[in-house]
Amino acid sequence: MMTRPWIRVIWPALLILGWLVGAAVGGPYFGRIDEVSSNDQTNYLPSSADATKVQALLGEFSASDAIPAIVVFSSEQDLDDQQIQQISALLAELPMMAGIADEISPAIVSDDRRAAQAFVPIESDAKVGDVVDELSQTLRDAAPDGVQVHVTGPAGFTADLLDAFAGIDGLLLGVALAAVFIILLAVYRSVLLPLVVLATSLFALCVALLSVWWLAKAGVLLLSGQTQGILFILVIGAATDYSLLYVARYRESLRAHRDNWTATTKAVRGSFEPIIASGGTVIAGLLCLLLSDLKSNSTLGPVAAIGIVFAMLSALTLLPSLLLILGRSAFWPRRPRFEPDVLAAEQGVRAKGLWARLEKQIKRRARPIWIVTVAVLAVGVVGATGLNANGVAQSDLVLGESQARDGQVLLGAHFPGGSGSPALVVVAEDDLQAATDLMIENGGVSGVSVVTAESPSGAARVTADGIQGFGPPGTLAPDPTVVDGKVLLQATLNDAADSQAAERTVRELRTEFAEVMPGALIGGVTATAIDTNDASIHDRTLIIPVILVVILLILALLLRSLLAPLLLMATTVLSFGTALGVAALVFNHVLGFPGADPAVPLYSFVFLVALGIDYNIFLMTRVREESVHHGTRTGILRGLSVTGGVITSAGLVLAATFAALAVIPILFLAQIAFIVSFGVLLDTFIVRSLLVPALSYDIGRAIWWPSRLARDSAKGPEDPEIGERTHS
Repeated sequence: MMTRPWIRVIWPALLILGWLVGAAVGGPYFGRIDEVSSNDQTNYLPSSADATKVQALLGEFSASDAIPAIVVFSSEQDLDDQQIQQISALLAELPMMAGIADEISPAIVSDDRRAAQAFVPIESDAKVGDVVDELSQTLRDAAPDGVQVHVTGPAGFTADLLDAFAGIDGLLLGVALAAVFIILLAVYRSVLLPLVVLATSLFALCVALLSVWWLAKAGVLLLSGQTQGILFILVIGAATDYSLLYVARYRESLRAHRDNWTATTKAVRGSFEPIIASGGTVIAGLLCLLLSDLKSNSTLGPVAAIGIVFAMLSALTLLPSLLLILGRSAFWPRRPRFEPDVLAAEQGVRAKGLWARLEKQIKRRARPIWIVTVAVLAVGVVGATGLNANGVAQSDLVLGESQARDGQVLLGAHFPGGSGSPALVVVAEDDLQAATDLMIENGGVSGVSVVTAESPSGAARVTADGIQGFGPPGTLAPDPTVVDGKVLLQATLNDAADSQAAERTVRELRTEFAEVMPGALIGGVTATAIDTNDASIHDRTLIIPVILVVILLILALLLRSLLAPLLLMATTVLSFGTALGVAALVFNHVLGFPGADPAVPLYSFVFLVALGIDYNIFLMTRVREESVHHGTRTGILRGLSVTGGVITSAGLVLAATFAALAVIPILFLAQIAFIVSFGVLLDTFIVRSLLVPALSYDIGRAIWWPSRLARDSAKGPEDPEIGERTHS
């Protein structure tokens, strides 16, 4: 049936117009992500976590929900009385600053008189980063001579994170697009075609961002700077990969068909199944994150899945429409000619150059190639045991300079390490003294106070003799604030709140409280880190096997086989283990990283297995298509030859886009950038080019077991001579 000519013009025009409108509306939202995002760890904890429950109660014990900043004044010499008075005068003027709450503590001088600290609450609805910057600059400009000023504590570290994520909208996106453009220029040797492919990726990102923003606005999703960065990279990389596959099919169709419309329909049909299968695999893997206890993991699944959906849609609708209109001109100056006879002749001839040499080696030495490759990759897997993924201190999250980290070091040098970030303990009012005695007896606690509205600082010190009054001896002790029969104790730890020593102390306290007063809850910065790490380890253990099963089922349906999917999954997991092993070596001995978040292996697994399997899907779907007509071993060689260039290009693009994450100075993203980029290159150049073809070639027709293709000699004749040489 002939297609009406007007449909060939109207239909692509409508598709392009729809994407233009979506991109025009979604584009401005790049600068508005901070309106619906949060980097507060407690927002992402499971509702069952102790730290979450304590956080929910804080508003009832105090009318203020301000974020505390700790200002540290330090000097190499003892602070004299005049300097201390100047510091106190500076603090007294701070409430006049926008974003600063009134409840500022007086300056507390250290025992060695070389430092002073003050607690400055920052209003929760203020822009924390801007307020901290202004606070820091104001105090430094007016500080006494010889006195240094650092802003640390929860507000200081939040400001550091916000500064680190500030480059996501501009720097990250710019670096990723520039890297992709350079690779596309080298691949296509054309200026127009790379721009068309990049437009496809950008439009997909704009519409995905628009959808995600409104879902976050409605409270359906949680967004953080980390999720935002991954969304950007994932959409750009995936959309470009799918576009590369379609462009390869379209170029081939243009050589076989004179008419652009016919070439387009053929290309869409040829690329539809592998793109949908690849995107579906990634989406299935991402949605497995919904099983996570951590909301930072569970919300990434649907956010990234939405991005992949629009990446697929743009590659299958927008890109074909643009290329339909441009036709052969899109490839200028290397326009594909209409040459069906030449194309048919080429299909019976082996590839030339690199792929020809690779085909020849696989044909002659399939078994040695895959055995040696497996052995080398296995050595890398051994190194994965050296990856310390049990969590890192909050002060190590930001790479490079950090005044909050420097301030925390100074704080620990002159005051108890946990000053300003106490462990928060909620107990029954009747257990106040017993809980205090228990904590005082712990060597990791330097002091205990109880929240009370009668104290100028909001808390009163508690000792073995009970709550201490303010003022001269004999002053009556204030009454603690009681909420539903419970009080809130603050335990100042001897060690920095984000240190392993502090974590040990909190774990010990939780164990002791569980035996003595089971209803007690412990929250705060340290407890939040503990609950986050424990939830991440639980998620990692649960979700990774689920992803393996889900992707295995998808591959079995796609390839109509059980053996091929098992082998593909095994090679991908082997590649993932090798990537972790190499990463452990680089992180520990080259870059000197302090460790890794427990979510790093999980995220790396999701991206590497879900995305890495894409290349095996691209390869094996084409191999199966060729095997139906030419036999399995010949089909493997032909499939490798046909897909070699496009898959290699796709791998380079994806590796480059994930590597762009390293420009954001966040430890987690830098580690993800290395593991995924290296793993993708490993998949592209070793696993997909050597291991999978050689292993499949060695197995032969049985690779399709138990499908009909595994036993149908009429459609898939084996080459006995090849088989004999391979097995000899």
